[in-house]
Amino acid sequence: MRPAEKKRLHWNGMTYLAPLTTPFRRLCVDYGADITCGEMGLAASFLQGSKEEWSLVRRHPSERTFGVQLAGNKPALLVPTAETIARECAGTLDFVDVNCGCPIDLVYKAGSGSALLDAAGKLAGKIIVGMNRALGDVPVTVKLCTGVKDGRNSAHRLMPRLGPEWDAAALTLHGRTQQQRYTKLADWDYIKQCVDAVRAREAEEDLSPVPIFGGGDCFSSQDYWEKMESSGVDGVMVGRGALIKPWIFTEIKERREWDISARERLELVRKYAEYGLSHFGTETAGVNTTRRYLCEALSFQYRYVPIGLLEVLPGRLNDRAPAFRGRNELETLLASENSQDWMKISEMFLGPAPETWTFTPKHKSNSYESQG
Repeated sequence: MRPAEKKRLHWNGMTYLAPLTTPFRRLCVDYGADITCGEMGLAASFLQGSKEEWSLVRRHPSERTFGVQLAGNKPALLVPTAETIARECAGTLDFVDVNCGCPIDLVYKAGSGSALLDAAGKLAGKIIVGMNRALGDVPVTVKLCTGVKDGRNSAHRLMPRLGPEWDAAALTLHGRTQQQRYTKLADWDYIKQCVDAVRAREAEEDLSPVPIFGGGDCFSSQDYWEKMESSGVDGVMVGRGALIKPWIFTEIKERREWDISARERLELVRKYAEYGLSHFGTETAGVNTTRRYLCEALSFQYRYVPIGLLEVLPGRLNDRAPAFRGRNELETLLASENSQDWMKISEMFLGPAPETWTFTPKHKSNSYESQG
C-alpha cells in the first residue's frame, strides 16, 4: 500500500494514555482518555502464539482510539508479527506502535526498545517500512526516548526522518535517555528542539504535519497545558501521572485541578475491581489476578496528596510527601504505604484474600528520589 493510501491520524487535542492493562485503560477512558494502547508486547512471543501476549491486543468497546505496541530487535521478527496482527485483528486496530524507547535492561540488552536508537538504518529502512507494508491501511507510529546515554541525545536527528522517509504516522518522545530512567526530570527543552526539527523539514518539503506527543512528568492540568504551549507538541502521553491519579484526564479536559474526595477515589477503586473481574474472570484465579493488579494500582495511588492539603498548587510528580493524616479516615487509609492496607482495601470489593496470599509491588519506581 502506498503511503498516500494510509489512514492519516488526526490526534490534535486528544489525550493519550501510555500503554497499560485493559482494566486500567477502561478506567482512564471513563475519566477522559481518548487514545489508548495495549501494554508493550514482544514480537517473538506473538509469533510463538503466547496467550499472554495475544491478550494485549484485546480492545474493549469503550476504547475510542486503540492500538498495540510491539518490541523487537530485527525486521525478521517485527514484520511477520505485523502481518499476523493485521490478519488476526483486522478492523479492530487504529494503529500499531513500534517501541524504540523502553529503558528496561532486559529489553535493551536484547537489542529492542531504546537499543534501536543506535541502529537507525535497521529501524527505519527495514522495520518501519516493512511493518507499514504488512499492516495495509493501519498506520505505524513510533515511540522513542531522547537517546541511550546521558549527554548523547540522538532523537533530533532521527525524528525528522521518520515521517518523510519511512511514513511513520505519529511520534511520541519521552524526555529521558535509556540510561537516565526516572532519576532526573524529563527534558522538555529537548523535546521542543526535536519538534522544531520535525516541523522544519515538513515545512521545507511541504509535507502534512504528523502528530507529535511528548512525555515525562505530567501530573496536573497545569503541567499538561504548560508543556503543550512551551514545546509545541500536539499532546502529552501520560503514564505515571495517570497511575497515581487516573482522573488526570478529567482535569486536563476541564482545565482545572480536582480536589477529589476520598469517597470518589474509593468509587474509582471499585470500578477498577469490577473491570478487573470482567477481564480476568470471576473464578478464583481471576479474582486473585484482579487483586494483584488492584494492589499494584494502589501502590501508585497512595502517593497522591489531596490538593486540599497542599500549600502550593499544583502538586509535582517527583515531590516526596511526608506521611500525613487525611481529612477523614478513608483518605488516611488511601494514603497508606503499607501493603497490608492495600490488601484491606481490595477486600472491600473482592472478599477476603486467601491466607497464603501476599503482595509485593512489581514496580519499584525511584520517582521520589532526589533529583540528580
